[in-house]
Amino acid sequence: MADTLDYSRLFASSPNPYMVLDRGLRYVAANEAYLLVTASRWEDLAGRRILEVFPHDPADPGNVSARMLLDSFQRVLSRRVPDTLALIPYRVPLQTPEGVVIQERYWSATHTPLLDERGEVAFILQHTVDVTEVQQLKRDARAARLARDEGHPSEEQVQAGILRRARDVQEANRTLDEERRHLRRLFEQAPGMVAILRGRDLVFELTNPAYDQGIGFRDVLGKRVQDALPEVVGQGFVELMHRVMDTGEAYIGRGVLVRLQRAPDAPVKELYLDFVYQPIVAPDGNVIGVFMQGNDITEQKRVEQELRRYQEHLEELVRERTRALEESEAERRQAETALRQSQKMEAVGKLTGGVAHDFNNLLQVISGNLQLLQREVVGNERGQRRLHLAIGAVDRGAKLAAQLLAFARRQPLEPTVINLGRLVRGMDEMLRRTLGESIEVETVISGGLWNTFADANQLENVILNLAINARDAMAGSGKLTIEVINAALDDHYAQAHPEVVAGQYVLVAISDTGSGMPPEVMERAFEPFFTTKPEGQGTGLGLSMVYGFVKQTGGHVKIYSELGNGTTLKIYLPRAFQAETATAEVVTGPVEGGSETLLVVEDDAEVRATAVELLSELGYRVLKAQDGQSALAILQSGVAVDLLFTDVVMPGPVRSPELARQAKALLPELEVLFTSGYTENAIVHGGRLDPGVNLLGKPYRREDLARKLRQLLNQRAQRIARKEQQAQRQRARAEREPAPLKKERLHVLLVEDDEDIRTSAYELLGILGHDVLAVSSAEEARSALMVDEFDVLFTDVSLPGMSGVELAREAVRRRPGLRVIVASGYGNATEGLDQLKGVVVLPKPYALPQIERAMTQVAARPER
Repeated sequence: MADTLDYSRLFASSPNPYMVLDRGLRYVAANEAYLLVTASRWEDLAGRRILEVFPHDPADPGNVSARMLLDSFQRVLSRRVPDTLALIPYRVPLQTPEGVVIQERYWSATHTPLLDERGEVAFILQHTVDVTEVQQLKRDARAARLARDEGHPSEEQVQAGILRRARDVQEANRTLDEERRHLRRLFEQAPGMVAILRGRDLVFELTNPAYDQGIGFRDVLGKRVQDALPEVVGQGFVELMHRVMDTGEAYIGRGVLVRLQRAPDAPVKELYLDFVYQPIVAPDGNVIGVFMQGNDITEQKRVEQELRRYQEHLEELVRERTRALEESEAERRQAETALRQSQKMEAVGKLTGGVAHDFNNLLQVISGNLQLLQREVVGNERGQRRLHLAIGAVDRGAKLAAQLLAFARRQPLEPTVINLGRLVRGMDEMLRRTLGESIEVETVISGGLWNTFADANQLENVILNLAINARDAMAGSGKLTIEVINAALDDHYAQAHPEVVAGQYVLVAISDTGSGMPPEVMERAFEPFFTTKPEGQGTGLGLSMVYGFVKQTGGHVKIYSELGNGTTLKIYLPRAFQAETATAEVVTGPVEGGSETLLVVEDDAEVRATAVELLSELGYRVLKAQDGQSALAILQSGVAVDLLFTDVVMPGPVRSPELARQAKALLPELEVLFTSGYTENAIVHGGRLDPGVNLLGKPYRREDLARKLRQLLNQRAQRIARKEQQAQRQRARAEREPAPLKKERLHVLLVEDDEDIRTSAYELLGILGHDVLAVSSAEEARSALMVDEFDVLFTDVSLPGMSGVELAREAVRRRPGLRVIVASGYGNATEGLDQLKGVVVLPKPYALPQIERAMTQVAARPER
């Protein structure tokens, strides 16, 4: 209790008896003065009801003291105002040398309620004054008067008694004066703000120094509150004191804001107070004033506010952490879903791949023999018709296997840098012929279209497939719109579609005026084997093949549809910064054979036999092997081989890619053509054929095989001829004085991992008229250098993995004539380039003039 009461030191050290009771009239505190006058010990009082221990004869039915105390306590509890008892008789045990003596004493007691924050009485404070001598003086005076009236004592005796008693009264008065002075000192030394206001006008009668300090040491005594403290008018305090006077009920304020202006020109200061307004009650029961006691808790309030802000901050951190955990949990669930989907796709892919490999081998045997048989039934119209039907069935089987591989994202793509607008324009005639005259076809190609990186043949199949779906949805009549524009998918879109990478794309949107799709159909549109067409009119693999191709290409596909308002399917393909790849010359016309030597490597005996017979009929000299090890033995024997024709999936210790590598090492001018019904990961990485790889999928037609072979062998012959011409030029150049190179269009390999820098450098080199291939890593650059010839390597010094300096050294070793520009953020100081003579260092940042100067310098230097 002592820790929760104000002025605990004053309470403990006061010479006046004080004690505190709770609502149950149980002792909760008593000072040393009280214990002394009651001859008690605190351990005997603590927690006990007062009437059980004091007065000391509570069992006496005539105990007037007990009744008086109880009545006073009840009044305080019910009225919540102080109550005063003028005279309480009690008996005190005193310890004397002769023994314990009971002495009767008299008290004057004041009982003051201590209210809680709800205004209810929590404790009762008792303050007592021993008035035994005053009471005895009164009794003696009364006895003297009675004796005089009866004539018993003499006048001198009476006077002597009165004088004696007068001296006792004077002594008692001196004691009371000392008590008053002590109380005054306590009042003035109280750490809290204390003030007494009298009358309805609330005139200041008394204030302590703490109160004076709180209001700025203003002279308020004898003044009304409104006059002494005008700034508090309107803040509600005057009204509260009037209410206390009207109701006789105390008011407790907790953390109340008060605005004080401690000087006329001083700024208004905001304070927070805990205070109590208690009514001052006259003996007749009327309220004659207000006793104010308060504490300045401004600093405490500020600390509480700071703690509250800190708590709110912590709560916000907890909320943020909770949100982060929830988002993390959502991401985890999403990742689990994606993992399950990925595992499902992986399982489907493996199953599809295994089936496709064996199925396509069977189809190849059937197809090859049917094509061979065609030459034997020339003139037999019925036989030719049956063979035509059988070959058509083979084609449909091959197409079904290809669609399954596309859905599983396992088809081997041959992506090149293409202009999507040019590709769509080139399909215009085919689309109109396929869709019919009743379907209006409109193509909208945006200007300044970016290039994209995709398999042109597969992309044409996707667009044709979607156009046919649109035709069916329009029931043969309507409008098909194909729009090609540049597009960007931002981070916000990517967050909503986790499978999307934010960036720049080329968008092809295919829209129809057909019946549209309901939401439940849209949700399942990309599922394999899901179709709304009647049985026998669709496999349900069309849109799933589209989805697989787009995802394997690194793009994004989205359907927008509404019943009765048609459907739009948008395909986003990633932007490419390289120049458009020149369209490869397509070999047409009659099938041509040749006299070159081919090595056929195939583990399936029936497939191998069919291939050997087809090639032999075309006039080629054919060698055969059943695995990679046998093929290497043939090549190492020294026999001249012009082309290696090998299956991708090969048993034994020597896999097909290793066979091709070792074969090229033995015969640098050897051409390699792979064939497979399923490539696994041998020559396909990231869904794309490795650079420089040629693949003929199974089952293949005799015509496709013959044309592909002729194309590769013709390229070989041209390459050998160019090298011979180049060698002749070099020999001629060596015979005369070297002259500086003229300004010319150079073939540049740009290597820069920063996308923004790569884009700007690509465009600046294009402005200067050079042909540029832009890649983002040393690994991509190494692949490009293997399949193409460049005049200049333009590389950043810092690249992920292999550095630009290491790349330059390796590239120059492979092709001594290659010229090198190294862009560096370290200025001209680039460690490791001292071994490369003639390298031009281009400090960053650079612009068009700096690039032009570097290209001029590197072009002026002769090839090594």
